[in-house]
Amino acid sequence: MGEKFHQPVDAAKVPRFAGHATFMRLPAVASAEGLDIALAGIPWDGGTTNRAGARHGPREVRNQSSLMRSTHHVFKTEPFKIANIADVGDLPVNPIDLLDGLKLIEGGVADIVAAGALPLCVGGDHLTTLPVLRAVAGKAPVGLIHFDAHSDTNDTYFGDNPYTHGTPFRRAIEENLLDPRRVVQIGIRGSIYSPDEHDWAKAQGVRIIYMEEFSARGPEAVMAEVRDIVGDAPAYVTFDIDSIDPSMAPGTGTPEIGGFTTREAQDLVRRLDGLNLVGADVVEVAPPFDLAGMTAIAGATILFELMCVMARQVDRRRLR
Repeated sequence: MGEKFHQPVDAAKVPRFAGHATFMRLPAVASAEGLDIALAGIPWDGGTTNRAGARHGPREVRNQSSLMRSTHHVFKTEPFKIANIADVGDLPVNPIDLLDGLKLIEGGVADIVAAGALPLCVGGDHLTTLPVLRAVAGKAPVGLIHFDAHSDTNDTYFGDNPYTHGTPFRRAIEENLLDPRRVVQIGIRGSIYSPDEHDWAKAQGVRIIYMEEFSARGPEAVMAEVRDIVGDAPAYVTFDIDSIDPSMAPGTGTPEIGGFTTREAQDLVRRLDGLNLVGADVVEVAPPFDLAGMTAIAGATILFELMCVMARQVDRRRLR
């Protein structure tokens, strides 16, 4: 079956610094038709409240993803042989009109979903996840596995502005895109605006696993609880690169010390295997603040880990 699927450029034949920059060196295609997984960039940071720059994330993650090879070294998964995957390019965005930008992103992901493919997106700031959820959860609310330093369930910023990268999951719950009883946030830490900042989310049923709890319990126990919370129903995965400690991923808009190591992050994503995923994203890679591309490398690696989990899901369904 795999010989019919798109394949990445062979690094043993074309060096990694040559050729077109696409996610995983896969072909660039015009639409998601015929794909199982559509890799898409969202070069937009219109919701950033402080250090902008995540709009440049998709391009640099594409560049660093040339370091990924074709086989997962732990699971021996060959994602490009068990799922049809390609880079559908960057979704249309509007850098000067926030609401129009959200509509454009939603429309681009809706096209991917309508084609029958799973969206695997690279942002962009974390507000980009809201229009993605509008596209994938239009028929029924989904669960959410959310790796982040921040809960992103605040209400408004700078007066009555409801759309920032600190508010997407509050809006998603209000819009009935998420079932809050099936939302779990892992790695939350850092200073907050007030003692009650997370009270609204907790009152809705969101499970917040702070970094201190994660450190005490470890990935195996934490992810076992995550699986119990999410269950077998459809769920979305969002990975904010600032969940990783800034010593390993400094290129992000809101760094918080005390985060995951890159090895812990890989372990956590691998433990998503077998869940019913409707899509995923990696967000908040901000190249202007990066050092030697290390944050983009981390983002590309997590993207590959998510892709392998999703490819195995596609393969299992095909074999039924």
